[in-house]
Amino acid sequence: MLDRLQALADRYEKLSELLCDPDVSSDPKRLRELSKEQSDLQEAYEAYTEYKQTSEQLDDAKLMQGEKLDDEMREMVKMEIEELSERKTQLEEKIRIVLLPKDPNDDKNVIVEIRGAAGGDEAALFAYDLYRMYTKFADTQGWRVELMDFSENDLGGFKEVIFMINGKGAYSKLKFESGAHRVQRIPVTESGGRIHTSTSTVAVMPEVEDVEVEILDKDIRIDTFCSSGAGGQSVNTTKSAVRVLHVPTGIMATCQDGKSQNENKAKALQVLRARIYDIRRQEEEAKYAGERKSKVGTGDRSERIRTYNFPQSRVTDHRIGLTLHKLDSVMNGDMEEIISSLTIAEQAELLDREMA
Repeated sequence: MLDRLQALADRYEKLSELLCDPDVSSDPKRLRELSKEQSDLQEAYEAYTEYKQTSEQLDDAKLMQGEKLDDEMREMVKMEIEELSERKTQLEEKIRIVLLPKDPNDDKNVIVEIRGAAGGDEAALFAYDLYRMYTKFADTQGWRVELMDFSENDLGGFKEVIFMINGKGAYSKLKFESGAHRVQRIPVTESGGRIHTSTSTVAVMPEVEDVEVEILDKDIRIDTFCSSGAGGQSVNTTKSAVRVLHVPTGIMATCQDGKSQNENKAKALQVLRARIYDIRRQEEEAKYAGERKSKVGTGDRSERIRTYNFPQSRVTDHRIGLTLHKLDSVMNGDMEEIISSLTIAEQAELLDREMA
């Protein structure tokens, strides 16, 4: 591990030199690539630098312990050794996590799809609540939300909503949200006051570049139509909405929220690329499903991952057994505790796998 860290530190310092080179600074593409590489190494470099300093200080303190010291100084050296030993252990744990294989999609923007599933109008209303929860969370992160397509019911819920969240690390924080979300509450449509259970599904996909998923013009069919609002009512008379069909796979994407046909076409192609990439990724993960079963995996869209119980103000993530009694806060975008717990669970799995 230390040899690997030293190699990373050497590369980080080399990158610092290269970034000061006039030839590099005058080449925007190379400057961007090297800056990103250095940024990716920074956390490991800083942890390793502190680890080396802490180790040296600990060795020095242990040497002092062998010298003739008065009682007060001996006690001070003992306390310093304890503090440095504890910090060294913490840094070793941090370094193990930093060195874990990184998901190449973690820094990407995400495309999120939410659909009302079992429960009719109540499922659609809950889909709207989930959309609001994610947009509120995005606000706390300083991310930008861009609505791409939606279909409403008569009560203002979403039968389906597709949106993009733009922000560094968006995928790393939201990738575990894919799956079936269950709500237990008294629906607004229920006159008898009985608690109903409904579900909405969430799919979180990383934004995909053209080079990652190539879509040939000959493989797509494009249709245009008038944008619609709630209840299917036409809200304009120009055919600005766009539907793109990828003929080889049968995958389709629609966008109607842009201001022009060209803008909607570009957004629809973004969604189409993300869906094709997501299906390919799920197929790859399915090949290894028999070898290992991830506790917080991101693949199965039908898996029930979380329950939101309104009468008891309780939210439970079933994958890691986490229960929080602050449902109102979570629905208002306070998702950090859930996301951090899922991230820690994933890191624990990866550590176990590395050490197996």
